[in-house]
Amino acid sequence: MNTRRRLWILGILSASMLLAAVIAPAIPQPAEYHQFADRRIYFDIPNFFNVASNAVFLLVGVAGLVFLLCLRGSMASEAFADLSERWSYLVFFLSVAMTCIGSIYYHLAPDNDRLVWDRLPIAMGIMALLAATLNERVSPRMGVPLLPVLIAIGAGSVMHWHWSEQRGAGNLNFYIVVQFYSLLVIILLGIFFPSRYTRGADIYMALALYGCAKLAEAGDREIYDLGQVVSGHTIKHLLAALAIYWILRMLTKRRPLPERMGRFGSHTV
Repeated sequence: MNTRRRLWILGILSASMLLAAVIAPAIPQPAEYHQFADRRIYFDIPNFFNVASNAVFLLVGVAGLVFLLCLRGSMASEAFADLSERWSYLVFFLSVAMTCIGSIYYHLAPDNDRLVWDRLPIAMGIMALLAATLNERVSPRMGVPLLPVLIAIGAGSVMHWHWSEQRGAGNLNFYIVVQFYSLLVIILLGIFFPSRYTRGADIYMALALYGCAKLAEAGDREIYDLGQVVSGHTIKHLLAALAIYWILRMLTKRRPLPERMGRFGSHTV
C-alpha cells in the first residue's frame, strides 16, 4: 500500500469520526466528575494532593522548553533533521507547562467553568503531538502547515463543549474525538509509516503510560480506598507527566535515519 493510499485511509477515517461526533447523541459532562476521592486539606489548600501533583507538569514542560530552546549546532541537527519540526514540540511542552496552571486552578474548586482551563492546554498539547508525529512519520511539509489548524481544532473542541454546557445542553463529543481519536491516529501513523528517526518506538511507551494514567483516573475512588494514601487522580497526574518525560527522553536520544530522509524529503529553516 503506497503512502498516498494510506493517507487517504486516515483522512476518510478522520472525516468519519468527525461526522460521528456530529450525529451521535450529545454526551454531557457528568456532574459527579468533579467529586474526587481525595479532598484532604493541607496548608489551607483544598484537594491538596490533586493540586500539588500538578507541579510535575511544570517541571517536565519547562525541561522540554529549555531543551528545545537551547539546541544549537550539531545537537539541533541530531534531534531535528528539519528545524521547522521543533515548533510542534515547542507548542507541546508549552501546553504541558500551561496544564500545570490550568489544572491547579481547576482542582482548587472543581466545576465546569474551571475545567475548561484544565482541558484547553491538554487538547492543544495532544494536537501538537499529532502534528509532530506527522512531521516524523510523513513529512514536515504536512505536519508544519497543519500545526496551527490542529491546535485550533483542539482548542475549538474545548470551547464548543464549554459553550454547550452554558446553553444547558452539554456536548463532549468533539472533545472526546480530539483526545482519544487523535491518540489513535498517532498509533496508526506509527503502524503505517516508519519514523525518520531512531527511537521511534518510544512513542508507544509514552502512549502506554498515558493509557495507565487514564485507567488510574477511572479508578480514583478504588485506589484511594486501598489505604487512603493516594488517589487514582493524583497517580494519573504522575503517570501522565512520566509519559511526557518519555517523549522528552526520546528527543534527547534520537538521531535521524539517513535512509529515511531521502525518501520523505526535508527543508531546513
